[in-house]
Amino acid sequence: MRTFFLPLLLLTLASTCVRAQLADRQTENVILITMDGLRWQELFGGAVDSMIANPELTSDAGRMKEVYLADNQAVRRAKLMPWFWETLATEGQVFGNRWVGSKVNCSNRYWFSYPGYNEILTGYADGRINSNDKKWNPNKTVLEWLHEKPEFRGRVAAFGSWDVFDWIVNEQRSGIPVNSGYNQAEGERITERERFLNTIQDQSPLLWGSVRPDVLTHQFMMEYLRRDHPRVVYISYGETDDFAHDGSYNRYLDAAHNTDKMWRELWDFLQSDPVYAGKTSVVITTDHGRGESPMTDWKSHGTSIPGADQIWLAIIGPDTPAKGMIENGPQLYQRQVAATVASLLGYNFQEANEDAGAVVPGAVK
Repeated sequence: MRTFFLPLLLLTLASTCVRAQLADRQTENVILITMDGLRWQELFGGAVDSMIANPELTSDAGRMKEVYLADNQAVRRAKLMPWFWETLATEGQVFGNRWVGSKVNCSNRYWFSYPGYNEILTGYADGRINSNDKKWNPNKTVLEWLHEKPEFRGRVAAFGSWDVFDWIVNEQRSGIPVNSGYNQAEGERITERERFLNTIQDQSPLLWGSVRPDVLTHQFMMEYLRRDHPRVVYISYGETDDFAHDGSYNRYLDAAHNTDKMWRELWDFLQSDPVYAGKTSVVITTDHGRGESPMTDWKSHGTSIPGADQIWLAIIGPDTPAKGMIENGPQLYQRQVAATVASLLGYNFQEANEDAGAVVPGAVK
């Protein structure tokens, strides 16, 4: 009798603790953000002097020095991404500053976009995802897993500047609306602002065939938030990676700075909208790193580029303790993002996917 009673008691207590934790959970919505190919070196150290001084990489060195450089590293990174360092790094948690012993890495062995996004969204590295080809993702993302639940059905959406996200999220199977690449806002309920954005997109310069300007992706998402108030949104910004591939360091820096402005706009909206205020968590990361050598490796990434698996992660919201920039923290991996997103909403993603990485320690109360 005692042998039976003790496990039952422990199970009851554990269940009670879980219910109490969920009752205290304030997060009802999550915005998952990725910024393609932004190095941890710029995020934590700001602009690099030698790369600004190199005329083969920077065409506007005078302005770059004035806008982004400073003697103090903390000031320099805040000049590059002021909202991130003034708000997120103060009220949330930031991982990946290898200079102070915080490491985040890709688990996949490829270190480029589709494998990275698959790992972020599904919680594990899949060797079958070994190219950037437009192939339907065979794996179920945390977005799709949540979308299958009645409380999230029709309340999940994805946006991306890169035109492969329809396939990564598997819009066909998941039923999640994906606005990526040069897709337009569609449907009977689109607003006048969305119609205007469609026109602007049609008339905007074509910088890259597969990637639209981030401002369009961002504004499509913002209007969707205002109109439909989805509970889970994924958005991927892409300009940092493409300008780096182009070898333009000044445009890479400006893209990072402009994206930070968009994040500020998003955060301010989330804090002022009654549906989202005090009930929304934001998770930000990147799909891969970049090399360190300015003239060769920095422009690219992949298994042949040392350091291209080194990434970063940031979390802010009502259920994430404000620990700031983490020093000497545990080794983290890209595969832990999906379970962390689910946990913020009160769900255990690992129960449904035993291959998924664990929740980031200390990221959720």
